[in-house]
Amino acid sequence: MKVTIIGAGNVGASSASLLAQKDIIKKIVLLDVREKLSEGKSLDISQMLPMIKSNTEVIGITNDYSKSENSEIIIITCGIPRKPGMSRDDLVNTNAEIIRTVTKKSILFSPKAKFIIVSNPLDVMAYVSYMTAKVDSSRIIGMAGILDSTRYRFFLSKRLNISPIDIQSLLLGGHGDTMVPLYRYTSVSGIPIKEFLSEEENNAIIEKTKKGGEEIVNLLGTSAWMAPSASVVKIVEAILKDSKRIFPCSAFLKGQYGLKNIYLGVPVILGKSGIEKIIELQLNQKERNLLKTSAHHVQNMIDKLKNF
Repeated sequence: MKVTIIGAGNVGASSASLLAQKDIIKKIVLLDVREKLSEGKSLDISQMLPMIKSNTEVIGITNDYSKSENSEIIIITCGIPRKPGMSRDDLVNTNAEIIRTVTKKSILFSPKAKFIIVSNPLDVMAYVSYMTAKVDSSRIIGMAGILDSTRYRFFLSKRLNISPIDIQSLLLGGHGDTMVPLYRYTSVSGIPIKEFLSEEENNAIIEKTKKGGEEIVNLLGTSAWMAPSASVVKIVEAILKDSKRIFPCSAFLKGQYGLKNIYLGVPVILGKSGIEKIIELQLNQKERNLLKTSAHHVQNMIDKLKNF
């Protein structure tokens, strides 16, 4: 069992570390274009593993995609990160070229791999990878909704003074300011959220969630990495264990929710084939309108990218 992570920056290295600690993968390849970076980080991770009794092998490679051959999963985290004052959308042209290049090289050596896209703007980068790889869309998965919903659960738990573990939630749409909160589908240990908060109070927490990543960028001068990496691990585990977990992920829509030819956050069932099913919820008119607005925003970026 082999997983390749492209990009040895904060998200890539943290994903490698968290996955290695799980001890569910035989080999992790950490690959980067910057000389010695992946080698150094993989060595640091490897020296930790005897302490935690993990048998996972972690190797660092500089720009040699042949070492990724026959990977079951390829995680793409590379690209320029956000800096203070930047939106995810500002990264689109530069990161699209990077994602196109690494997808081409990766699919050449691992034609059966499933891809997890982490680079921003995420929904657009998942679309770029899908169009480049020319494989079934079930094998190209965007990590977004897991992170967004986890951030929402965290902020909600602080507001209610309860454990975030007991909160179940679902956010749809693009990864960013147009994410769609589903108030009706949020609960605490099965108790509808309306028993705790009004929709207006909940919307205030959603707004904080939308700015969750931006707040970290402003504090640290770069994008978040621990929570995104933990989200990646959830997807990898679901695929490798064929666990049929339901998570919100960015998936290619073929008519679901009245949308076509676009990657957007929706609930999916994850298993050994990647996205095994897209779950289509019965949204009310307000929710459907919000989702269409989010889709329109993502589609505009895709159209601009095509023109570029």
